Amino acid sequence: MECELMRRNHIVFFRSSVKDIDYNPKKSKYHPIDDACWKHKEKVPYLALAKTFEAIEDTSARLKMIEILSNFLRSVIVLSPDDLLCCIYLCLNQLAPAYEGLELGVGDTVLMRAIAQTTGRSMDLLKSALHEKGDLGLVAESSRSTQKMMFAPAKLTVPGVFSKLKDIANLTGNSSQSKKVDKIKGLFVACRQSEARFVIRSLSGKLRIGLAEQSVLTALGNASFLSPTGQGYPPEILDAGKGLAADILKKKMENNALIIKTAYCELPSYDAIIPVLLNDGIEELPNKCRLTPGIPLKPMLAHPTKGVTEVLRRFENMEFTCEYKYDGERAQIHVLENGDICIYSRNSENNTSKYPDIISRMPKILNDDVKSCVIDSEAVAWDAVEKQIQPFQVLSHRKRKDADISNIKVQVCVYAFDLLYLNGESLVQQPFRKRRELLRSSFKETEGEFVFATSMIASNTEAIEEFLDLSIKGNCEGLMVKTLDVDATYEIAKRSHNWLKVKKDYLEGVGDTLDVVVIGGYKGNGKRTGWYGGFLLAIYDPDNEEFQSICKIGTGLKDEDLETHTKYFKEQVIDQPKPYYRWDNSHEPDEWFEASQVWEIKAADLSISPTHRAAAGMVDPEKGISLRFPRFLRIRDDKKPEDATSASQVADMYRNQDQIQNQQKSTKTNDEEEFY
Repeated sequence: MECELMRRNHIVFFRSSVKDIDYNPKKSKYHPIDDACWKHKEKVPYLALAKTFEAIEDTSARLKMIEILSNFLRSVIVLSPDDLLCCIYLCLNQLAPAYEGLELGVGDTVLMRAIAQTTGRSMDLLKSALHEKGDLGLVAESSRSTQKMMFAPAKLTVPGVFSKLKDIANLTGNSSQSKKVDKIKGLFVACRQSEARFVIRSLSGKLRIGLAEQSVLTALGNASFLSPTGQGYPPEILDAGKGLAADILKKKMENNALIIKTAYCELPSYDAIIPVLLNDGIEELPNKCRLTPGIPLKPMLAHPTKGVTEVLRRFENMEFTCEYKYDGERAQIHVLENGDICIYSRNSENNTSKYPDIISRMPKILNDDVKSCVIDSEAVAWDAVEKQIQPFQVLSHRKRKDADISNIKVQVCVYAFDLLYLNGESLVQQPFRKRRELLRSSFKETEGEFVFATSMIASNTEAIEEFLDLSIKGNCEGLMVKTLDVDATYEIAKRSHNWLKVKKDYLEGVGDTLDVVVIGGYKGNGKRTGWYGGFLLAIYDPDNEEFQSICKIGTGLKDEDLETHTKYFKEQVIDQPKPYYRWDNSHEPDEWFEASQVWEIKAADLSISPTHRAAAGMVDPEKGISLRFPRFLRIRDDKKPEDATSASQVADMYRNQDQIQNQQKSTKTNDEEEFY
């Protein structure tokens, strides 16, 4: 018994001989204690996290990235579990759940001022280095070597860095910029090796190591399986995968990752998930991390179609319903048991202060037996005199936050179409038919304030097309078509084929509009002198954290649009392109912009491009994808640049074009003839 206790103590309190400067999370057969560079109950050195980021940045294979992060997280779980939460947030370059709205995004000028004051290098020299390297993090790292100090400051730790980043994000007021510079200098002075690179990147809001959130969740799942935590696990179990066959190990880790991803979809808050994972083990996540009013979940999204015929083909032998697709802003309405009401946007932004009128009317909408709920709906501009829906552009004129109900000029009507939670019970696993029945039986309609989405059940082309025409006449965008019983659960955070959207103005071949980010402008000539005559547009690749050019746009823009765009983007001009912009010299604009505004555009088709970088390597080994004949539709104020159409969506849209599918069918037929 005494020997067993000594063995356990040796395992838990093992003093690692690995120095932090030699830490290597890429090591094969990684051991979470022997290969760590800190001891049990010590705070995680920030250099260990920086070394992990450095290794991931130098790796292109997604599975290897996940393995590297998993190795680091295993050591954190075993040695310093209290630091796991801030490690996860720093891996995601976040400081809190998205709905809290706490963001860094410190400007390059402020960061360069801090670097200059700390190292003695001039701003001109730093600007020149930034132009050469294209990455302020690398500039900071190289500048750090010129810094001279009489005394070495204390080494940075993960919780220490995380705390200082939160302090910087919370600074506001007239003197906040100088206070931020002072705090950044305090961090920068203590940096060693690659720490400066990643501190500066975190502060700028772009980590740029290609680590997507799904990869972080997978790594966390793998780490929690290999080095399990929670009740019932003795401390010597450091490698639960030892001795397992490769296929069994892979299946068990995939199952763990799925549990964590599912829990995060229902309760997207690491503040809630990490304590359960550490204290109770991963098996308890489904029981203790459920949909909770007050914490927004990522909404289910619809898959685009090119017409009614495609709908009937996809939903053959299924009963489905058609609903009007409203041209407004997604509103996820949460009613808490204490009476509080919160409203969140499609990207989990807290819009509660934007809609005091919706808040005020909710008590009369709820039936007496409704104590708590989560409603999925669309907030749409409403003309109370004409009693009709108004365009999205009208809604965009509303004050974005802290609206005074007495000063609201743009009225809104809530069109409710789904119920995700009711009186303590999550409904996301229930079929849509039941969710819709509960929605309609639990709330009261009031014209112009709160109504249910107009819907019908149909199974033939003529009826659906007639209903589509009615939706357009009613100032809607088209139809949402949803299965009622088969595969009809609410698929959180997914663009599902069980919800299809049909728009009247979809162009044949593309099937959907795109949301793009404006990253540059071309100066106009002739009557457009003094304005921007065209713009460089990009989509977003979340895996590589970069904006990739997809087309230029100029024709089709009205003079009033150009005037509005010019006024806005003159305030967004930056000295040079961001290091996370991907573009070709042949499309270099006259002025570069901060990625700040999303446009909805339409195009005739998508084609392979030797110069544009959108979805490069996804459908062609080297070339990207571009749009032909793009046309501006509107500004999407409800979306952040990172919510733009993704690279994988662009690749899917390209493959789904009729001409591409026909080519593939033709090639397949020829191959079959050749085979036989």
